[in-house]
Amino acid sequence: MSDSKNRSFETADSLSSATADEGGSTTPRKGPLSFLSGAITSGLLAWLCLALSQKVVVYFSLHSPNYSSAMAQSIASGFKTLVIGMCFLATFSFAFIGFGLTLVFIRSLFAGKEPDAA
Repeated sequence: MSDSKNRSFETADSLSSATADEGGSTTPRKGPLSFLSGAITSGLLAWLCLALSQKVVVYFSLHSPNYSSAMAQSIASGFKTLVIGMCFLATFSFAFIGFGLTLVFIRSLFAGKEPDAA
């Protein structure tokens, strides 16, 4: 009984090592078009988040909170700061990702076929 288990484990090990030797990864490498579409998408989302951020700033500038309680005024001010900060954080994140993907796109145009490090 244990002899058949050992043989099945050895067979599985040999099959897995054979596939690892043949390249192992089944996912194809990303091409320049993939980087370009990601950069354009990220840039578009950054632009939309910038427009949203500007509208949020204008809204909170025109509608200042007027509460009689100091605690409510403090909470409203903190909430306003949090919302504006999150809008600009999303803008920066999408812009930075778009910039990075643009650089990778340019690099992928000039890079030839490089052998894998492994």
